Amino acid sequence: MSKVKYYYDSETLSYKKIERKKRRTFKFVTLFLVAAALFGFLFVFIGGHYFESPKEKALKRELTNLELQFDLLNKKMEEAETVLANIEDRDNAIYRLYFEANPIPEEQRKAGFGGVNRYKKLDGYDNSELIISSSKRIDKLLKRIVVQSKSLDEIAVLAEEKEKLLRAIPAIQPVSNEDLTRMASGYGMRSDPFTKLRKMHWGMDFTSPRGTPVYASGDGIVERADSNSAGYGNHIRIDHGYGYVSLYAHLFKYNVQKNQRVKRGDLIGFVGSTGRSEAPHLHYEIFKDGERINPINFYYGSLTPEEFNKLLERASLENQSLD
Repeated sequence: MSKVKYYYDSETLSYKKIERKKRRTFKFVTLFLVAAALFGFLFVFIGGHYFESPKEKALKRELTNLELQFDLLNKKMEEAETVLANIEDRDNAIYRLYFEANPIPEEQRKAGFGGVNRYKKLDGYDNSELIISSSKRIDKLLKRIVVQSKSLDEIAVLAEEKEKLLRAIPAIQPVSNEDLTRMASGYGMRSDPFTKLRKMHWGMDFTSPRGTPVYASGDGIVERADSNSAGYGNHIRIDHGYGYVSLYAHLFKYNVQKNQRVKRGDLIGFVGSTGRSEAPHLHYEIFKDGERINPINFYYGSLTPEEFNKLLERASLENQSLD
């Protein structure tokens, strides 16, 4: 219960009850509330300005951590860009050059993204400019990676094709040096053993005993293994692809048959003296795009430089051929 207050009335010589006026009470309460609100506002304003709340401290720590992560992300992007630039340089200057592919232009590798503003949703934030800049940087880096990945896929295909080509080229001597009696005649104008007239000798003659192994000089498919070509006797033709065909003539017998796939170094037949031949030997020819070419240029896969020089010297002699 609220206390009742009295005052002494000297005129009536008696105590009278103090009556509190409602208007005065309302004014007092209002003044109190205004003062309390003002005090509270000042307390919050000053406290918030000079003192941090636990929530603000947590947010500040989180912001500091995010700034640190962003710096680390930037450093990682710089490292990735450096590594990728090195790969791009090697790709253009070494890999694509070696496999005879056109280098990828710098503009294509580092092109941006045109059309609609893809970063519009990142606008309106305190750090929008920073966020958009980082997003663009990441997108360009990803695009460069995609371009480089496709380039390496292309290089892998070219390398596989190059490997097939290198295996297919007739690059070894068809008769080993251990079994070779002598290199009887080379490519060029030679004296015919039967007519004694000078005529073009389209291959190389390797003198060896009858039955000496003859090897495929490159990967390919046996196109012919018969005696149905004038002068060659028993002979084999291997289609190596890429326009190359090798021919092995005057054989004693075959070790392969038509349409058989062979690899470089496979035993395909044996030296003989069939057809238009004066003595046991292997007549060897190479065709490129249907034209006969000098086989002397295709022995890099089996001879040392010294052996090749000796072979070159003997092949250049304008002696008599054996066929």
